[in-house]
Amino acid sequence: MKSIVSILLLLLCQWGAQAQRVCGTDEYARHMPLQRGGESTEGILRDTATNENIIIPVVVHILYNTADQNISDAQVISQITALNNDYRLKNLDAASIPDVFKGLAADTRINFCLAKVDPNMRGTTGIIHKNTSRTYFLADDKMKFSASGGDDAWDRKKYLNIWVCRIFGRTLGYATPPGVAANVDGVVITTTSFGTIGNLNAPFNKGRTATHEIAHWLGIKHIWGDEDCGDDGIGDTPKQETYNYNCPVFPSVSSCSPNSNGDLFMNFMDLTDDACMKLFTHGQKKKMRGQFAINGPRNSFLNGFACDSSYAQGGPLPIDTVAKPAEIPADPISLFPNPVDNVLNIQCKSATALTGKTALLFTATGQLVRQQTLQSSSEKMLLGQLPAGLYVLQIGERAEKKIFKVIKN
Repeated sequence: MKSIVSILLLLLCQWGAQAQRVCGTDEYARHMPLQRGGESTEGILRDTATNENIIIPVVVHILYNTADQNISDAQVISQITALNNDYRLKNLDAASIPDVFKGLAADTRINFCLAKVDPNMRGTTGIIHKNTSRTYFLADDKMKFSASGGDDAWDRKKYLNIWVCRIFGRTLGYATPPGVAANVDGVVITTTSFGTIGNLNAPFNKGRTATHEIAHWLGIKHIWGDEDCGDDGIGDTPKQETYNYNCPVFPSVSSCSPNSNGDLFMNFMDLTDDACMKLFTHGQKKKMRGQFAINGPRNSFLNGFACDSSYAQGGPLPIDTVAKPAEIPADPISLFPNPVDNVLNIQCKSATALTGKTALLFTATGQLVRQQTLQSSSEKMLLGQLPAGLYVLQIGERAEKKIFKVIKN
């Protein structure tokens, strides 16, 4: 009760404030410490490949009490587009980053997609619209449970859960840090700050609230370290005295600035207006991608397939068959090496198991990138020109179809 009262008092103090970004993540972390729990490493198979495009399936839980809170699917899609632009340094406003900071801007090679397969292997849009009797939610996780007027989380090992609802006060959103309990893991965004079209309140109408909060979900602190002249743990983010609001004019020098360039206020992890947020640094990129390393809290996403609709109404991916030639079993097809750099060998001792079958290689999002008719029990597939990442290899069709995961270095 004490934690809820503290949060409520904070929000009441902010209610009459000028339009300024209020991120609830730091407050949440201070008052909800008992939610934290460990993550099983069961099923973790690999580390990230060099320059791999990491794909994060997203499920958006829209909780609405009034019709205008029931945002459209198009508004949701606009947010996913904004996330991919921001995390891949494809945002057009990156061109206006001051020259002295442009070298810091990084393509994180992290991508987001709306889930195409739900936890029961059924097809889905990745968007849930649910009416709630609650007129608003506090930053206390009630929106994450059906029993309290919210919607239950999907498996956090496979999905990034985003709850979109009316948050009381001026808080725009909050996120759980890596390692929290599974049933609360995810990001919460207030209805009028989600997406780039629809029912939005300026100056938080370019999707940057979700960009900011998801970075918290990926282990990134605010750029000032949440204390005066603090340390965010990132080597290439210059120190600054505290947060910036609104849209400062460059250079904005504080007492902690290391030089005349001043604050990196255009970083996504400051508290400026959406129009002033433009970049993640290379150090922030490394920190976020580190969450997907072996034994990292987000590692399970590397083997996900929820963005590929072809798996709907089917079973989960089979366990990889990764074997050297001498270890090839009597019947199953074997792939090696896996992970692969250039040439993937496809073999089977049974001469008829491969001959005449078609091998199809898809990206994790379902795009066909290779098609090859197999002529013998020992074939090679050339993958050297493909980007690093997770691929899905299908051999055969219908009852004879076999599915394998392929890791490209």
